[in-house]
Amino acid sequence: MKSTLVTLVACAVAATVAGACYLWRGKKKEEVKPPASSLDATTGALVKFHPRLDHSAEDEDSWLRSGSAVAAVEVHGPLTVFFVDTCTSFVYSCRSSGAAIRPSDGDGVVLVMPDWIFTRESLDDFYHRLSVAAASGLPLCDYHGAVADFFAEHGVDFPTTDLPPYWLAEQFFYFLSQPVIRDLKVKSPESNPVAETSMWSSTARTEALLRTFSSSCRRPSLAWVGRSAAVHRKSQPSIAPRYRVPERAFAARLPFSTRVGCSVGQTQVATPQHQQTLGSEADGNGAEGKAKSTAYPFTEVEEKWQAYWAENKTFRTPEDVDMTKPKFYVLDMFPYPSGSGLHVGHPEGYTATDIIARYKRMKGFNVLHPMGWDAFGLPAEQYALQTNTHPRVTTEKNVNRFREQLQSLGFSYDWDREIATTDPNYYRWTQWIFLQLFERGLAYQAEVPVNWCPALGTVLANEEVIDGKSERGDHPVFRLPMKQWMLKITAYADRLLEDLDDLDWSDSIKQMQRNWIGRSEGAEIFFEVLPGEGSKMESGAKLEVYTTRPDTLFGATYMVVAPEHPSLSDLVSAEKREEVEQYAEKAARKSDLERTELQKEKSGVFTGSWALNPATGDRIPIWVADYVLGGYGSGAIMAVPAHDSRDFEFANTFDLPITPVISGSEQEADLPFTGAGVNVNSSNEASGLNIDGMGTEEAQQKVLQWLESKNIGSKKVNYKLRDWLFARQRYWGEPFPILYPEGSEEPVAVPEDQLPLTLPDTDTFKPSGTPESPLANITDWVETTDPKTGRPARRETSTMPQWAGSCWYYLRFIDPDNITAPIDPEKEKYWMPVDLYIGGAEHAVLHLLYARFWHKVLYDLGVVTTKEPFGKLVSQGMILGEVEYSVFKNSQGEYVKEKDEGAEAISVEASDVEKKGDGYVLKSNPEVSVAARVFKMSKSRGNVINPDDIVMQYGADSLRLYEMFMGPLIDTKIWSTRSVEGVHRFLARVNRLFEQGCTDDPPSDDQLRLLHTTIKKVSEDTEELRFNTAISSMMEFSNGATKWKNRPRAALEPFVKLLSPYAPHLAEELWSNLGHPDSLAYEDWPIWEEKILEVQVVKIAVQTNGKMRGMIEIGKDEGQDAAMEAAKQLETVQRQIDGKDIKKVIFVPGKILNIIAK
Repeated sequence: MKSTLVTLVACAVAATVAGACYLWRGKKKEEVKPPASSLDATTGALVKFHPRLDHSAEDEDSWLRSGSAVAAVEVHGPLTVFFVDTCTSFVYSCRSSGAAIRPSDGDGVVLVMPDWIFTRESLDDFYHRLSVAAASGLPLCDYHGAVADFFAEHGVDFPTTDLPPYWLAEQFFYFLSQPVIRDLKVKSPESNPVAETSMWSSTARTEALLRTFSSSCRRPSLAWVGRSAAVHRKSQPSIAPRYRVPERAFAARLPFSTRVGCSVGQTQVATPQHQQTLGSEADGNGAEGKAKSTAYPFTEVEEKWQAYWAENKTFRTPEDVDMTKPKFYVLDMFPYPSGSGLHVGHPEGYTATDIIARYKRMKGFNVLHPMGWDAFGLPAEQYALQTNTHPRVTTEKNVNRFREQLQSLGFSYDWDREIATTDPNYYRWTQWIFLQLFERGLAYQAEVPVNWCPALGTVLANEEVIDGKSERGDHPVFRLPMKQWMLKITAYADRLLEDLDDLDWSDSIKQMQRNWIGRSEGAEIFFEVLPGEGSKMESGAKLEVYTTRPDTLFGATYMVVAPEHPSLSDLVSAEKREEVEQYAEKAARKSDLERTELQKEKSGVFTGSWALNPATGDRIPIWVADYVLGGYGSGAIMAVPAHDSRDFEFANTFDLPITPVISGSEQEADLPFTGAGVNVNSSNEASGLNIDGMGTEEAQQKVLQWLESKNIGSKKVNYKLRDWLFARQRYWGEPFPILYPEGSEEPVAVPEDQLPLTLPDTDTFKPSGTPESPLANITDWVETTDPKTGRPARRETSTMPQWAGSCWYYLRFIDPDNITAPIDPEKEKYWMPVDLYIGGAEHAVLHLLYARFWHKVLYDLGVVTTKEPFGKLVSQGMILGEVEYSVFKNSQGEYVKEKDEGAEAISVEASDVEKKGDGYVLKSNPEVSVAARVFKMSKSRGNVINPDDIVMQYGADSLRLYEMFMGPLIDTKIWSTRSVEGVHRFLARVNRLFEQGCTDDPPSDDQLRLLHTTIKKVSEDTEELRFNTAISSMMEFSNGATKWKNRPRAALEPFVKLLSPYAPHLAEELWSNLGHPDSLAYEDWPIWEEKILEVQVVKIAVQTNGKMRGMIEIGKDEGQDAAMEAAKQLETVQRQIDGKDIKKVIFVPGKILNIIAK
């Protein structure tokens, strides 16, 4: 069934607009009799307006002037009603509001909207301008400029940035129908005698204007239904028919563009802000879209200049640059081209780097600003398994999508340098770097646990395992040892730590890397094992542990080994073997995270064997527990429960002894005590060790000396950093250039002249059925010949991880087409290091650590000349989804508190909510609290904002500007689509500033001062990445320039240059319109002059006997005498001092002059 759409527009044009549309849920004070029927012949629907019933104002004008005054809209008939509040960019579908709908008749609903009233003076001026236009026959569609100027003069943004011209007719009707306008004496300009017509009678003028407006646009504006009957109201039972919205029954049809929109019968119209899905009854398919702003022709402008930049390769950095000029290498972190494309969080960092790239070009730098793709990845292979689509096809499609989106945002990348890690010409050099690691012993093979899923027949990545089961299919996953390639990053641990100090990175990022490397100094200690009955461990065998607190050795009351410890099977007694094996198998299904941070309760099994504490001589039990990881230290610990929180929890769980050995922890309530202190209970004459009364540092040194003298331990430096697991059992990754000669397990390097070793083409990507990768199924590829011996050999079937290609891509951008080396030495020496590297904080550890490791290896090889790859690093803050509001109801539909039993969250719209104290409440019922939360953008939450939608509606420049204007680059920010409109209005205002051209008049001192203040602020803020405050400064300039009576070219052209890094499309268009034939991308950046910023003249308030008499202007360096001379010229001052004696003069330079006369 087709539904009918009635769109009602409330126009907010006052600077103090504060409210949004909301559903009226207030209690009814008295029954309102509906006005006489008013039927819209087009829609067959009856629409009536009523005053708000609970409004207390008795006076008619005060009721309308009140900011809280609203009008209820009563709809009779089978309608789906949209309410559009153009002020807040908010569209509300009443049909989906559930209990919030209050029917009037049949399927009708009740809505409310604010009344927005101008002052009498501004409305007088406004009505005058519109009347002149209408009486002159000027088509409304061509009248934007004059009306916009009116708003600008009153300090109000013209609210048509997202509305087509036809909307003005509805706006005029709304204003003209207000009582505050009805009785105004409208001034008619002498230049237009036509305006002095009978139109000025209140009724005739309204109808004549509307007829003129409608006909001038050749489209119907309002469907008039005649004058309504009286509307009943508490304070005024009957009011004569007038053209006032709360008393006028009419059906409004907004004749918007048919480009996008919702169905109204058979007619397509577009809502001013957003197009919403009405469902199949509305349009048959529920398609969504958004109406496009018409504030300025941004689509045409942006398409024009993007095409120009591409055709002319404006941002191409030549291969052979002038190396005498300064360079600036600005880089975004390598994006993975996912199938979902960009969301609005992605362009934040990209916009920041683009602003800097454009700014540096104009400052005379050679700029390198490339883009490429970290294109190998697990999602493409997963998709291949599901659809039998080759990952290469999926990846190319995704890359094309990403490129298209990035280009639509006007980023000034040098696309001739575009690279992808999946390109064999690129990963040839990734393989070459691996061979250098292999030849230097930095790449080796070791047995490490992997996530093996028998049901799927494949090894899974950690992120594919949830609670010990596969994400796909929910199958059991087991941890089993497998020979894997490892990179010896630990060999560079100290250098990775030391070189952090010289980097221009945030302290938090540096600390994250320090913590990840986790350098610690402690002791390795050997405990003698006392094997249990039936144990395979030989008597007298040693169990090694590492501890950072050797001073707590006397407090070790038990030991723990990891479930994967290589000696576990030998330690277990016959009695405990089955129980321990079951426990180890269960632990093998957990990830390291589940075993440590996420584990709330400790678990473990006694192995049946014991050890001797070398300090106390006591026999202590050896347990197996999964809170100890095999990859850290030796995979075994001495447990000191009095001074370690995890050991303390475990001891309490299994009732194991707890012995405090550090002062301050004798009381059980103080445990575990993990700080430094003085040792107690720490002496044993039999062992010859006594550290009682010693401080922590002294005690540690004494224990180390004792261990070394007994040959049972020594000082040791340990790292949390583990060697890098550098293999994946996947198809879609860089193949290892490694062979295994027949009959040998020793790896052999593929000769460098045979690189790249490419992936085989295949139509099947199914797992091999063993822990090996799918490549093991392709025997024609696996089986090969050793080029050195000519004997049969087989290839390595694992592939490199996704990290591999992103470890060195910043180098390849410098020399992307080099076929003889990864990079040319001269180019590397000029361009490196990267001057500015921007990316998400989620890459603060692994990617950056791995890239730094590879770079240091390449430095040792002489491939690069810098110790570090990235000079300055900035991590942009996350952009969260829009604020989500919720109330809570019980099963009876009653409002309850969030924590009440049976409370169910019900989403409410932002327009239904208002701030109250530190929280939010429902507008219609302030007693009901509203929960307000923000979440990370995700498809599962449905809060992802597609940048394509914002670009379509407001333009790329608006999106760029808004993302930088939200707040400091590094801060976390909350997205608000309706706030984009604010910066969009700014750009439209800038565009209008140039519409009437510039003059060749020399700028005034005030104009120059405003310009140079802006140049200084924008320059300094851009240099320091304070983009939000730079934009604020440009907004201040546009506000000031709008008030100029003349618009000198010398004052406006430099402003276009300032704008260009931020809103490049509009800036290019304005630059072109100013008569420049070429792009401004390489124009000189404006320079401010300090002498112009100095104020030459100051205004001083003049008082006599403490009362204000006027203002004077004097030179900034002039003193009291000059001020007195100027003050005496004021008539108001002369009257006060003539014939009187001046007893005293109070002069505050630059502020006030007070003359005391008697």
